[in-house]
Amino acid sequence: MTYCVAMKLHDGLVFVADSRTNAGVDNIATFRKLHLFRIPGERLIAIQSAGNLATSQAVISLLRQRLDSEQDNLHGVPTLYEAARLLGQTLREVLQRDAEDAPSGHGLDLSCSFLLGGQIRGAEPELFNLYPHGNFIGATEDTPYFQIGESKYGKPILDRALTFATPLEEALRCALLSYDATIRSNLSVGLPLDLVVYPRDALAQVSSHRIDEHDPYFQALRKGWGEGLRDLLAALPAAPADYWR
Repeated sequence: MTYCVAMKLHDGLVFVADSRTNAGVDNIATFRKLHLFRIPGERLIAIQSAGNLATSQAVISLLRQRLDSEQDNLHGVPTLYEAARLLGQTLREVLQRDAEDAPSGHGLDLSCSFLLGGQIRGAEPELFNLYPHGNFIGATEDTPYFQIGESKYGKPILDRALTFATPLEEALRCALLSYDATIRSNLSVGLPLDLVVYPRDALAQVSSHRIDEHDPYFQALRKGWGEGLRDLLAALPAAPADYWR
């Protein structure tokens, strides 16, 4: 299992993905699930993946192999919508190929899902959520974030705190606290985390950052959030006596 969250905000985009994969409690590994396709000054496309690791790796590998080919590729598509369409098309191609090669009757789950976002020069930043069959929807001001993977533990803070107008740094804090809640409640999601914070129109220079268990900011954030919740709980009004007696 994994957990990825991406946000489309007024000031730009935020992408965070964990890197844990597991096939049982004794078979845990680390694989990057946040992938960047970029031409400095011209475009940034970020793709996050969740689900069958073999399928998602095959899709990303094909997209990278075809960057210099004459067929449609992520360095040549004119819009982010076309990038999402190309990702869905590549996903269906891999699923069809692997389904034909897989032994019949084994019930293999080859499905995976993706988040794709970024900006192409001259256009607005965009964010899309691609479903396991390759169809997709786009983020809006009313729905400024998407999650894939183990999303339920990290969703409440996003629903309460995040809006389209949330500043990027505050949105990043919100995303990291969403991960803290998920990591505490589900062993299949874990550090390290990969993140990209993309200010609107910042096409010239974009980089990713990795957070591991020794990251001082993430540890301070977790500690402060936990202590703050306990202090807030203690400060809330006591329940009336007839509630519990």
